[in-house]
Amino acid sequence: MVTVRLHGRLNDFVAPEKRGTRLQVAPQGSPSLKDLIESLGPPHPELDKVLVDGAPVALAHRVTPGAHIEAFPALGHVEGMPRFVLDVGLGRLSGFLRMLGFDTLWRNDFNDPELARISSTEERVLLTRDLGVLKRSEVVLGYFPRATDPAEQLVEVVRRYGLGSRMKPFSRCIACNALLSPAQPHEVTHRVPPDVARRYTHFQQCNDCRRVFWPGTHQERMQALIDRLRALELEG
Repeated sequence: MVTVRLHGRLNDFVAPEKRGTRLQVAPQGSPSLKDLIESLGPPHPELDKVLVDGAPVALAHRVTPGAHIEAFPALGHVEGMPRFVLDVGLGRLSGFLRMLGFDTLWRNDFNDPELARISSTEERVLLTRDLGVLKRSEVVLGYFPRATDPAEQLVEVVRRYGLGSRMKPFSRCIACNALLSPAQPHEVTHRVPPDVARRYTHFQQCNDCRRVFWPGTHQERMQALIDRLRALELEG
């Protein structure tokens, strides 16, 4: 038998009655620390420091009977401007992240090997509610949003990766992820509804798909969300 203690949000992955307790596990053979902890629920990208008998060890460490294991959750912050890749079920979250200015890849036909490969080779944070994808060995950066509502998922991700001060709202196309550039009214009036052409003078267009954006009521609603997210950072 080995004893495992999960700390903090790693307890989200076990049954409520087991949270914060010392879990008794009977491993088969001599599994790696990664495999043993993931068998309990938490995917390895959500781990930070892991101690075996009080000493920090790598996830490749082989577990032997009698070991006492303590696992701590990753803080989540990444250097620079983080980039993301999302699975098929998080399409609305991808739109929110693009709206905030973050380089976010999403397609409705990404398969698990593609997601893991892109996350690894491009050093993108993989966001998914599929634990099987997060447990793939090549994935280094990843997070499992706990909420099912896209707006609440966004709050989680902003908190997790400290995005509040790094947002560049309305700088990316929410449809294709490319950067936006300013457009003169005469350049886009033939591509927007007549009433929009009459009412607005400030436009942006996507450098790739050529979609046109203007500061309408949708952007006003998004600005309220942005203000809420910035307030989160001030609250700590």
